[in-house]
Amino acid sequence: MSVKIGLVSLGCPKNLVDSEIMLGILKKDGFAITNREKEADVLIINTCSFINDAKEESIKTILELARLKKEGSCKAILVCGCLAQRYPRELTDEMPEIDGLLGTGAIREIAGAVKNILAGKKVSMVGSPGFLHDAGLPRLTSTPSYTAFLKIAEGCDNCCSYCVIPRIRGPFRSRPVDDIASEAASLAAGGVKELVLVAQDTTRYGVDLYGKPSLVGLLKHLAALDGPAWLRLLYTYPDLLTDELINLMISERKVCRYLDLPLQHASNDVLARMNRRGNREEIIRLVEKLRTALPGITLRTSFITGFPGETEADFLDLLDFIREVKFDRVGIFTYSQEEHTAAASMPDQIPEEVKSERRDRAMAIQQEVSLERNMKKIGSVISVLIEGFHSMDPLKYFGRSEGDAPDIDGKVYIMSGVKLSPGDIVQVLVVNASEYDLTGELI
Repeated sequence: MSVKIGLVSLGCPKNLVDSEIMLGILKKDGFAITNREKEADVLIINTCSFINDAKEESIKTILELARLKKEGSCKAILVCGCLAQRYPRELTDEMPEIDGLLGTGAIREIAGAVKNILAGKKVSMVGSPGFLHDAGLPRLTSTPSYTAFLKIAEGCDNCCSYCVIPRIRGPFRSRPVDDIASEAASLAAGGVKELVLVAQDTTRYGVDLYGKPSLVGLLKHLAALDGPAWLRLLYTYPDLLTDELINLMISERKVCRYLDLPLQHASNDVLARMNRRGNREEIIRLVEKLRTALPGITLRTSFITGFPGETEADFLDLLDFIREVKFDRVGIFTYSQEEHTAAASMPDQIPEEVKSERRDRAMAIQQEVSLERNMKKIGSVISVLIEGFHSMDPLKYFGRSEGDAPDIDGKVYIMSGVKLSPGDIVQVLVVNASEYDLTGELI
C-alpha cells in the first residue's frame, strides 16, 4: 500500500507553485497524495515567514497538524519553505514535533527527505536558497482546472529595508523564455484558461539572463499559445513598467488590463527609508499614463502603515495619496519588525496600536474609494471567468472579472437562466456593486 502524503501550503502564490512541484515529484516517485489530513502518513507544511503574522500562522499550523501523530495515521511531520530556511536551528531546538526540515533550495530532494524520515532518520536539508524550477519537473496543480500560477523567476535583488526575501529566497534569477513557454503549453493542454504570472519582481524578468527587462518578449510567446484566454500579471514593480509593456497591453487582449503595483507608501521620506525606487510624483505620472493608455484598467497596490519613523504627517500624506489616485484594489498591512533587516534596527519604531489604528483609518478611506470605483461600473459589460454556482440558487453563479486576481480580489455574482460551467468566460452586464464585489446579468 502506497504511503499517503498530505501537504498544507501557506503564504503566497509563489510558495504554492513550490508546493505543487513537491507534490508532483512525490507522486512521480510512487507516493499517494491525499487532501484528508487525518489519512496522511506524512504531513508536509510548506511555510511562510515573510512577516510576523505569517510566522505565527506557520507555527500554529505545525502544532495543529502534529496532534495527528497521536490522533490519526500520521507518522511524521516535514516542515518546508521559508520558515524552515530562516529558522532551522530554532525549529530543531524548540519544536520536537517536527521530524524534518527542507529549505527553499532543496525542493528537488523532497522524495528523499520523506523516505529518510520514514526510515526513522531526523532530516535537516537547509542550504543555500538556490532552487529554480524548470518545465521538466513534474507538477501537480492544486488550483481549479481553469487557472494556474506560472512562476517566471525566483529570488529578489531589491533589498527593501523591511524585507527578508533576498535572505530566504536568494538573488533574482529568471527562467528561460522557452522553458516557461513549455510549461505554459503543458498547462494550457490541461485546460487552463488563465495563466497568472508571478515572481518577486515580475517586471524585472530577464534582466539577469538577457541583460534587459524581457517581460514583453515572454508575454508575446505566451500569447501565441492556444488555450489561455487571460495572461495576468502580479508583482509588477513600477520602476521597470515600460512603455513597451504598456503598448503590448494595448495591442494584445490576452494580457489582462490589470496590474498589481506594490508601492508600500506614498511619503517620499518613508519610501527613501524603505529603500524603494521611485517617488510619489513618478508614481502619479505612471498611473495617469496607464489610465490614459488603457481605459478601464484595474490597478491594485499594497501599503505598509507604521514603518519606523512614519510621522502623522507621513501617514496623512499616504491618506491624501489614496484619495487622489483612487486605486481599484488596495491591501494595507502593518509594519512587521523582522530581524536581519535594516529597518529592524532603525530608530523611532512605531507602537503596535498606532500601526493598527493607521491601517484601519486607511482601509476605511479605501473602502469608500473602492465602492465609488465599483459603482461606476454599473451599466458596463465585462468579461467574467465562471468559477461556480450557489447550491441554494442554481441560477446564481459567481466568478471573477478581468480585474479580479484569484484569492486576492472580489467576485462577480451573476443571474443566468443558461447553465454555465467553471472555466467558461462570458459577457456580463453589471447591475449592482458593493465595496469589493459586483452583481450582473448574463448577456
